[in-house]
Amino acid sequence: MSKQTSHPGSLLSRFLNAGVAGLIWLGIAGNAAAVTNDEKAQTAVHMLDYVSVDYPEFVQDGKVLNPEEYEEQLEFATQSAALLGELPATPQQPELLKQATQLRELIIAKKAGTEVSAAANNLRLAVIQAYKLTVTPKDTPDLNRGAQLFGETCAACHGATGHGDGPLAKGLEPEPSNFHDEERMRMRSIYGLYNTITLGVGGTPMQAYGSQLSETDRWSLAFYVSTLRATAEQHAQGESQWQQGKGKNEFSTLKDLVMHAPAEIEARGAELAVTQIYLTAHPEAIKSAAPSPLAVTRGKLDEALLAYEKGDRDNARQLAISAYLEGFELVENSLNNVDKALRAEVEREMMDLRAAIAKGVSPEALSGQIGTIKKLLDEADEKLGSGSLSETTAFISSLLILLREGLEAILVLAALSAFISKTGRRDALPFFHLGWIFALVLGGVTWYVASYLLTISGAGREMTEGVTALVASAMLLYVGYWLHSKSHAHAWQNFINTQVTAALDKRTWWAIAGLSFLAVYRELFEVILFYEALWAQTGSDGQSAVIAGIVAAAVLLAILTWAILKYSVRLPLGKFFAATAGLLALLAVIFAGNGIAALQEAGVLTADRINFITVPLLGIFPTIQTLAAQGIALGLVIAGMLATRIQEKH
Repeated sequence: MSKQTSHPGSLLSRFLNAGVAGLIWLGIAGNAAAVTNDEKAQTAVHMLDYVSVDYPEFVQDGKVLNPEEYEEQLEFATQSAALLGELPATPQQPELLKQATQLRELIIAKKAGTEVSAAANNLRLAVIQAYKLTVTPKDTPDLNRGAQLFGETCAACHGATGHGDGPLAKGLEPEPSNFHDEERMRMRSIYGLYNTITLGVGGTPMQAYGSQLSETDRWSLAFYVSTLRATAEQHAQGESQWQQGKGKNEFSTLKDLVMHAPAEIEARGAELAVTQIYLTAHPEAIKSAAPSPLAVTRGKLDEALLAYEKGDRDNARQLAISAYLEGFELVENSLNNVDKALRAEVEREMMDLRAAIAKGVSPEALSGQIGTIKKLLDEADEKLGSGSLSETTAFISSLLILLREGLEAILVLAALSAFISKTGRRDALPFFHLGWIFALVLGGVTWYVASYLLTISGAGREMTEGVTALVASAMLLYVGYWLHSKSHAHAWQNFINTQVTAALDKRTWWAIAGLSFLAVYRELFEVILFYEALWAQTGSDGQSAVIAGIVAAAVLLAILTWAILKYSVRLPLGKFFAATAGLLALLAVIFAGNGIAALQEAGVLTADRINFITVPLLGIFPTIQTLAAQGIALGLVIAGMLATRIQEKH
C-alpha cells in the first residue's frame, strides 16, 4: 500500500521483484511458477485500478508531469491487455481486448485524466463481470479485526494512525501511503485496497498478503484503512442520512459499497459520499437492511438499459426478466391488496418492455418505457408505504398468500383423501401420506437453503413452479380420467372384482402419491419465498401481523378442508367420482395455464400478448401460449369424457 510517486524503474522490473504479480510475469517469461487464471485476471484488475487512480495525477492538460510515472501508466495498460489475452476465451473477451487497446491509445494521446480514469474503470468492471472475480466479502467485515491487523502488519511503515509516518518509514522509496491523503483516498475503492493488500506492489516494500491473511481478514483490513480519513462529523451525518433512507437504493449490497471510489460516489451527490463513509465503518448496516424488491427492480432496469445501449440485447432481456422476478413479483401480493389496477399496469408495462427489447426498438424508446415503469414503481412505493407495510396490509397480505396458494393444494388433497375414504382403500393411505409429508420436508429444506445457503433466483423459482405445475396438470388429467371412468356403478364394481391387485391399481396409487407431493410442494415453494419477502418488507414492527395472517389462513383452510371432506363423502358413489373427476380436470386446466405463465416469466417461453381477460385464479392469462395450453388440457378432458362414454356403451 505504498504511495506510487517519484520512484524509478519500469513496471516490469518492479513486478518481477515481489508478489503474485511478479509470479505472473515470471510465468509469462517461461519460468515454472504456476499462476492461475483467476490470479491473472485479479492482477489485470489491480493494474487497471492503479491507472484509474494515478494517471490523472501525472498527466494534466495534455502535458506529462512525470515521465517515469507516465511510462508506468502506459506499461500498466499494455501489460493488462497482454494478461487479458492470456485468459480463457469468453464471449466478452474480444470486447475486453478492444477496450484495453482503446485505453492504451488514450494514454498515448495524453487524453484528460477523467477520460482515461473512466475508461480504466469501465474495463476493470467489465473484466470482473466477465471472469466472475470475487468482489464482495463473503462475511460482514469486522473493523475491530481490521484495526488489530493494521497494528500488527501495517503500522510499522504506515504509522499507528495511518499517516505514513511509522518507525520503518524513514528512507523507504517510495514512501508509505498516507491514508489521510484526501485527494488520493478519494480515488481508491475498497476493492482496490483489497487487491493491493492481496497482490502487493511489486518492487516496493508493500508485500502481497494473499497467502498470509485470509480473505475475510484482507477485507476487514481494507475496510478499516478506508475509514481512516473520515471525521466523526462525517460519520454522524452519514448515519443520520442512512436512517432516513438516503442511499439505500444506491448501497443495497456490499458490492455497491466496495466497487466505487468515493470520487465516483461524490459525482452522484455529496450526501451519498457521506453515507458511504458511514457504511464503510458500519458494513453490518447494509447486511441488516436488505434492498427492497422495488429497489432491486429499479437497479435491474438500469442495468438492462445499459446493456441494451451497448448492443447486448440478450443480456438486456435477461435483466428485464430479473427486474420483474427478483423484485416486483415479490410485492405483487401486497400491492394487489391496495391497488389491483396498478399491479396489473406494472405487469403489462414490464411484459411490453421485454417485447420491445426483442423487437429491437431504439435505445431512446426503451429508455422512455423504463422511465414509465419507474414512475409506476414510485407510485407503488407510495401505496406500499415507501417500503414498509402497515400492520393491516401485512395481515391481509399474509392471509391471502397462504389462503390463495393453499386452496389449490387443499382441493387436491381433500379430493384424494375423500376418494380413499369413500372406497375403503386403506392400502392407498401410505402413498397419499408419503407424498405430502415428503413435500413438507422438502419445503423445510427449501426454506433453509433460501434463508441461509444461497439466494433462489426469481427465474429458478418460476422454473420450479412452471415445471411442477405442468407435471401436476398431466397427473391430474390421468387421475381425473381414471376416476371418471369409474363413475358408473358397474364400472367401479368391475374394477373392485378384477383389478384389486392389478398393475393399474399400483400405478394409480403412485400417481396419487405424486399428486399429493406436487400439490403441496408447488404451493409451499412459492409460499416460502413470498413470505420471506413479506417478512423483510414489514420489519420488526409488522411481523406479528404476518404471523397472525398465517394463523388466520391456516384456520380457514382447516375449515374448508373439513367441509369438503364432510360433504363429499356423503355423495353417492357415481356422483362422488364424477364430481371429483370434474374438480381434478378443472385444476388440470388451471395448472396448465399457470405452468406456461411461470415459464414465460422465467424467460423460457415467449409471451405473445393478446386482448383477453386475466383471471390468475383460473390460470387465465392474455397470451397465446397460456390459452393454447389450457385449450389442449380442456381438449384432453373432453376427449377422455367421450372415450369413457364409448366404453360404457360397450
